[in-house]
Amino acid sequence: MTPDQLAQLHWMVLGATALASIFLGSLLQRTHFCTMGAVSDAVIMGSFHRLRQWALALVVATMGFGVMTFLKLISPLQSVYATGSVLWLSASLGGLLFGWGMVWASGCSSKLIVRAGAGNLKSGISLLVMAVVALMAIKGALAIPRVYALDAVKWEPTFGVFASQWLSVLAKVSIQEGSLLASILAVCALSAWIFKDKDFLTRHNITTGLSVGLVICVMWWISGVLGHGLEHPETLDEFFLDTSSRKMEAMSLTAPLAFGLDALMYLSDGTKRFTIGMVSVLGIFMGSLASAKLNGTFKVESFSNFSDLFRHVIGACFMGVGAVLAMGCTFGQGLSGLSTLSLMSLIATLSILIGAYLALQYDLRKDA
Repeated sequence: MTPDQLAQLHWMVLGATALASIFLGSLLQRTHFCTMGAVSDAVIMGSFHRLRQWALALVVATMGFGVMTFLKLISPLQSVYATGSVLWLSASLGGLLFGWGMVWASGCSSKLIVRAGAGNLKSGISLLVMAVVALMAIKGALAIPRVYALDAVKWEPTFGVFASQWLSVLAKVSIQEGSLLASILAVCALSAWIFKDKDFLTRHNITTGLSVGLVICVMWWISGVLGHGLEHPETLDEFFLDTSSRKMEAMSLTAPLAFGLDALMYLSDGTKRFTIGMVSVLGIFMGSLASAKLNGTFKVESFSNFSDLFRHVIGACFMGVGAVLAMGCTFGQGLSGLSTLSLMSLIATLSILIGAYLALQYDLRKDA
């Protein structure tokens, strides 16, 4: 591959990411797909429809990842989730903090971006605070206790950090066959819960879940297939183009927000570069903005009082540090990470759900 071909591929990867994320932003704005909202509906109203939408999106993403792995297009071992060990303490604590924070900030990372695009200034301020705190946790003052205290507590699984690795060893099959088999088992288990509620089977619920899941699959293809090369023209190494981790990535939002802020602050030093994560954030924002303008729901909204401001700022702080500890948000660890059947993603996602549940219960009892 020549340098000119690499430059052309660079813009193809970023362009494809922009199209997928703009579509996702428009979809999220119109359908109100939101992890925090799903948990809130279940806890407060006893409705599991949005939680089943989320689970259906996970089913599609997991099956898509398993099939692409089976066809040897991608590999979980080349993904950002191939950490070698499970940072269970960081994942648990980070997930709890992020889950609590997204309740107080009125939405997960994707929802805040969507609301900001639709004119919500509260979400815009929350995103800024979250980005600053996340950047501090990645390479600032908060990174020191994270690296030397929390991340030092780890578990090194015998057979690997993915369920597909365990299954391939136990069933004596290849990692590709193990990934497909693990995906099928996970999909069957989730589908049994999703489709047992006949009231869930509406066009809106099904198309929302399927569409979000397909976007995750597309992002895996963009990063792992379109942006993958065996020999970089400068280093001669295998590469994944335009990812911050230099590994295969899908949809993740909190760390890209932090890196995007860092790039804006230090763009003139010449070392900053656009990544698919940064483009995803911008694309979701633009998609939401366009959708809100087209359907007439764009509305500027700000904080009602100081208490409202304080609650959102604290929630955003929890989300920023929590997402870095957990290595992702409800998209980064939830849909993208869980689609690889990563053990750390499972711990982080369950902790996020528990954190959101605890925050909702706290608010209900405080207001009672």
